[in-house]
Amino acid sequence: MMAVRTGFIGIAVSAGVAALVPGFATAQTMGQPVPPPAYYPAPYANPAPPPAPYASPARPPGAYTFAPVKFGPLTLEPVPISGNLVDELKIGGLAHDVTLGGHHLETGADVNVEMLFTPPDFLSVIGSPRPHIGADINTSGNTSDGYFGLTWGISLIQSLFQPNDSVFVNGSLGGAVQDGYIDSSPPTRKKLGSRILFRESAELGYQLTPITSVSTFVDHISNANLGQHNAGITSVGGRLGFKF
Repeated sequence: MMAVRTGFIGIAVSAGVAALVPGFATAQTMGQPVPPPAYYPAPYANPAPPPAPYASPARPPGAYTFAPVKFGPLTLEPVPISGNLVDELKIGGLAHDVTLGGHHLETGADVNVEMLFTPPDFLSVIGSPRPHIGADINTSGNTSDGYFGLTWGISLIQSLFQPNDSVFVNGSLGGAVQDGYIDSSPPTRKKLGSRILFRESAELGYQLTPITSVSTFVDHISNANLGQHNAGITSVGGRLGFKF
């Protein structure tokens, strides 16, 4: 009797649910799980598609306009050195360690490079010499030096062969810093006694044009007997000059 009541109750419940949920009774009779209705909310609904990647907003017409850039013709002109700071450049070749007293030890040739500057006004009290810097670079690995000082010059003869030419003499005094030996040295190198030396030079030349000159040149470095050793080095050669 109890089983009959239970069966009736189950049938009644099933009938009520079937009336509320369409398809429920059919699914139950087939022994399959009840599918969710199409109108059920997530998570049963299909996921929304991923958002589109960020795209820059469209540029409105005429928002960015650029004026055309026009370039003029390319011209190359010499760049003047401010205030004619550099007056002349000289380059040349010298025979290294030329002596008459039998102290010739070092060999090779020197490449000479020198830059002379326009004399500043305050040097007018001593004849307006041109400040200079330069170097004698030995090509055989012997003593080289860098130097600095003042150069005085005079014109002996003007317009000798043509207008604007001249014969000139230059003389200079200053100092030098050498990279050779000081107190001890191999038999083929000189002992110069000091790293910093005195330097003097003389030059006899011919000014071909207002710009170009040729000259014979001699310079000497030593410590003026202020050091224990004072062999000194004299170099002789020729140079070309180019005025700015």
